This record gives sequence, C-alpha cells and structure tokens, in this order.
Amino acid sequence: MTELRDVEADLSRFRARVLVVGLIILLAFSLVAARLVYLQVVRHDDLNAQAESNRTAVVPIVPNRGLILDRNGVVLATNYSAYTLEITPSKVSDLDDTIEALGRLVEITPRDKRRFKKLRDESKNFESLPIRTRLSDEEVARFAAQRFRFPGVDIKARLFRSYPYGELASHVVGYIGRINPAEKARIEENDEEGNYRGTDYIGKLGVEQSFEQQLHGHTGVEQVETSAGGRAVRKLASSSATPGDTVMLSIDIKLQKLVEDLFGERRGALVALDPSTGEVLAFVSKPTFDPNLFVDGIDSESWQALNESIDKPLLNRALRGTYPPGSTYKPFMAMAALESGKRQPGSITNDTGSWMFGGHQFRSHGAGLGPVDMHQSIVKSSNVYYYALANDLGVDAMHDFMKPMGFGQITGLDILGEVSGVLPSQAWKRDYYKKPEQKKWYAGETISLGIGQGYNSFTMLQLAQATAILANNGVKHKPRLVIATQDAVTRANQPVAPSVGENLGYKLDNIAVVRKALVSVTQDGTSARVFAGAAYLSGGKTGTAQAKTVGQKDKYDARKLEEHQRDHALYMAFAPADKPKIALAVVVENAGFGAAHAAPIARRVFDYVLLGQYPSEVDLAAVQKGLAGAPIGKPRTLAEVADLLTASAAGGGRGAASAAANAAKAAAIAEALNKLAPTVPALDVYPD
Repeated sequence: MTELRDVEADLSRFRARVLVVGLIILLAFSLVAARLVYLQVVRHDDLNAQAESNRTAVVPIVPNRGLILDRNGVVLATNYSAYTLEITPSKVSDLDDTIEALGRLVEITPRDKRRFKKLRDESKNFESLPIRTRLSDEEVARFAAQRFRFPGVDIKARLFRSYPYGELASHVVGYIGRINPAEKARIEENDEEGNYRGTDYIGKLGVEQSFEQQLHGHTGVEQVETSAGGRAVRKLASSSATPGDTVMLSIDIKLQKLVEDLFGERRGALVALDPSTGEVLAFVSKPTFDPNLFVDGIDSESWQALNESIDKPLLNRALRGTYPPGSTYKPFMAMAALESGKRQPGSITNDTGSWMFGGHQFRSHGAGLGPVDMHQSIVKSSNVYYYALANDLGVDAMHDFMKPMGFGQITGLDILGEVSGVLPSQAWKRDYYKKPEQKKWYAGETISLGIGQGYNSFTMLQLAQATAILANNGVKHKPRLVIATQDAVTRANQPVAPSVGENLGYKLDNIAVVRKALVSVTQDGTSARVFAGAAYLSGGKTGTAQAKTVGQKDKYDARKLEEHQRDHALYMAFAPADKPKIALAVVVENAGFGAAHAAPIARRVFDYVLLGQYPSEVDLAAVQKGLAGAPIGKPRTLAEVADLLTASAAGGGRGAASAAANAAKAAAIAEALNKLAPTVPALDVYPD
C-alpha cells in the first residue's frame, strides 16, 4: 500500500525552516553591519590613531648633556659619542651562549660581564643593555658582518660622559650613573612633560646631581614610518633635542689640583672661599675617586673596593666630614667673649699649665704660659684661658653666639648632601639622647668646648665660612660653587647672583682685636715658621683635634696609637691681612700638629692665589710628608706649570723615556727629603 505525502505540510515546514535560516542570516549580517558601524564610526578616531601608531613610531631624541667648566673655562665634564654592543635579554634564547659567541667576535672582559649582570639585575628584561662599550670601527665591522646570527643583539651609538681629569675635583663635579628603579619611579611621577623619555643616566653626586635639570636639556622626538617587521622606513617628522646648559663653577681647577697634590696620600679636606662673595675657590676632599668608573656602570669589584675602603674615598669630607675644630675655635671664642662683655682685650688669665674644675684637671701646655691676655691667648694658644672662658660663658651662650656664624648649621651650599654637624647646647643634648640620665647637661662638659673639643663637631665648610666672616668684618655670605650657566641655544651667559651679605652686627673694634692676634700667629706664634719670608701678611690659627679621647692622666703618644686614631691637624686662615681675598679651613686627618701638616698647605695656597707661585717639586713632596715649613727651593711660576693639567688629563708621561726621567726625578726628590728630615723641629715644638 502506497503512503501519500501531505505536500502542504511539507511546504509549511520548509517555509518555516527557510524563514528561520533567513532570520539567522539577517541577524548575522545585522551584527556584522553593527560592528562595522561601531568600528568605522564610533571608534573611528581611536582605531585610526592605533593604525597610525602601528604604521609609525615615536622615538625620543636624548639631548646632549651640558658641560661643566671651572671659573677659567677649563672643561671638567664633557661628552663623546661611541658605539656600544647591546643585548635585549627578552629576545635572546640562551644568554650565556650568546655572550660566549659574541666574545669570539669582540673582546668581552670579565669586568664587562660583571657590569652587564649588575645592569640586568637592576633593569627590566625587555630593556637593551650594553655588554661592551666604546667599540672600535673594526669591532663594529666584524659584528655587522655576523649580525644575522645574533637576534636580540645590536650596535647602538650612544653619548658617553667623560671627566678629562679623572679623580681631580671628583667630589665637586660628581658623576652620572644608570637610573635605578627607585629613581625611575620618581622621575615618571614628576616628569609630566616626558622630558626623560629615552634617558638612561642621571647625575648621582656633586654638581652633576644638584644641577641635573640644567645639565639634562630637553628631549626631542622623531616620528618614523615603520614596516610590518618594525624597521624604520622613512622619517615623517621630528623636533630636535635641546642640549643641556653649560654650568660654570667658581673653583680654579689649577688651585684644586695644587691642593690635592699637597695632600698626597693623606686624608682630609680643604675649603677656600672669597670672603666678599662666598665663591668657593677650592673644595677638596681626599682621597678622591675616578668618576669615569661610573659612566657606563661600575662593576661590583670596583664598587666594593671604593665602598669598603678604610679611607672612604666616596665620602665628601669637605661637605659631610665632621671634626672637632680644636684650637681653631679659640678666635671665635674670643669674639664671643668680647661681644658678650665677658672679657676685655687686656683681661689677664694665669695659665699654670692646667685648670681645675670639680676635682677634675684640664691640661694645657707643659708647665704653663703664665699670665696671658686675649692677644697672647690666641698667639700662644692657651688652653687655660679658654677653659675659664667657657666656664664663664656657659654652653647655651656659646651656642647662641656660634650659631649665626654657621657652626653646626647647614650653610646652604648649592650642592646636595651637606650635614650640619653638632653645635652643642642643653636643648641639643635633651633631644639627642634617649636615656634620662644622658639628657642632663653637666657643668664639666662645658669646659672642653672652649678649646674646640667635647661635643663640638663641624665641617671644614662651616669653619671656612666662619673664618670668612671674620675676614669680611662680620658680614656673612652663603657659599656657592656655581657662578654662571650658559644657555645651550643662545650661548648667553646667565650669572648666578651672589647672596646678599648678612651683617652679624659685630663691633669692628672687637673684630680688629681678634684679627690682629691671628696675624701675630703667623709672625710670632704657632705658624710663624711656615709663613717666614712671605711677601704678604696673613692671619691664621693652628689646631690639633683629638680623634680618640686620651685620659687626663695619660700622655698622648702617636706611636702607640693606630694611624686612624691619631690627632687631626687643622688650620684656619685668611690673606692678605688688610683686605682678605681668600679665607680657608683645612684638616689633615690623623696627621698630628696643625702647624706641621695643615698650615704648610695654607701657605702654598696663598702663594698661588696672591703671588701666582707654584711650589717646587721638592717643596711639594716635603709638604706631603709634613717636612716643610716655609717654601723650599725656588717656586715655579704658573706659566712654568701650565702643562700640569694637560699631563693630568693625559694620564702623565708615556713611554720608556718618560718613565726613566720620572724615576730619576723621584730619586732626586727622595734624596732631598732625606737630607731635609733631620732639620724639621721636633713635634713638641708645636703647642697645638
């Protein structure tokens, strides 16, 4: 039996299915159309920008860093361009094998590998990091021929910072270093204009750090069209970078070199100022370091050597080193006595060699100096006079007088990192110590403050500023290192105005009393031997400060102490005496007496500044050894030593002939010093 189909039902079902399929197709096309409208209309601007971004790339153009010059235009920091071999770790499958293979094309030293590892630890994996810097043209060509073998490795041209004189004035100039993560976060937070895009290095110390904004310049941009593979096809637009400004310092680099040479291998600091303006003429911290080590990333071995050295070469002793001022404090104590009315110039104190207070004996020099007035107390450096004066003044009165002179205060020098030191007072002790029994000020603690010991602890910058105030008749200027900047575009010099002098209100008659005594120190006192025959008058005061406390019943014997525990040698001075052009403070750490080790440095500085004289080679060597008083031999003129800076920048003489000549010269100097040593006065000749 044949079954008959219901055609109408089949047609109905077919039409329903066609309708459903049609609706689905219509819905699909509607969704596509809606998506097209959304992409082409709603998100047109955004997607067009993205497409343009995929087609183009914006590359930052890092500006040339500004130069740093001394006051005479000598370049202390500059730039040069060189090729670097760089690796992007994220694009390299086996980093160790890649470095090993690269080492067969170009020399890669263990130091290079250590530096690369340190940079990698501090950086993100996708950043390009240098494995070798300063490639020669031959090395560039060798790698270029094998470039296809090293994905993720490329050669780039970079600007490098250069410090032509190496260690000379390194604490002043500072150095640049690679931006670390903390600095990067801070820059990204504050750099709203994107001026540091593409910048890998910033100033880390000294002028490089403190004047980073002026030295950095303004970053430019270059818009380039790129291929699908990301390679640049053509440049579309660009705005050039603006180089950083040139910064001119107040220091005389030749004077700076002289002072650093005079220190030799000894540690210490010297700050020399122009009393009338506050300009820093020399700012020395010894030992120094080579800032070029940091330019392309210091390796861990070199960093460890600098950071762990007992001599602390990275410590800026002129800015951050604090010392008891010793007897260099006495002229300022005398000013406090005169201004407060506690002493008159003719007031007599009998120096018997010791002073008793509360059953405790405070020692002076030998059997005593006998009756001394204020003038003699400074010239002969009487301790007893200032023990008694400190007791009469009291700690708070001393604090209140010394504070405006800058002791224990931030001077406001225009580089970062300055410390305040300690100018003690009762309030200071209450705040400084935690235990109740330590917070109380005892009367006996006041006595040693009068001779610059006890809690007193100041920087050479503070002592130099206070000396400059005396030299400038009580007018105080804020010290400064930068005297001008030069616009990179217009080349116009922009002088940095000196601070307005602050008159501290001292009576000129009182200043005259102290200054007259300081001049006598150089004629009849503790530094007379050093300034014998000088063509000018100067004023100064020697000082010897304890680095390790010696009991009152014990006798100081340097031979029984470790070298780092011996007394510091200090000197404060100004010249010429009538109208001072320079004031300075100097400390030679653990050297002993100020008259033997610190004052001779000051004499050579004054001879340079006032007379244009440079010490003879034998004299220079004698000062380094503490064997010189007045200059030895015939001083050299500045013209005769004009090539000293050039030799310093070039690393000294080269070749066998130079080595032989230097050896012969060194032997002659050593022989002269051996003959000189027996003629140097015994240490007990110096009361300080």
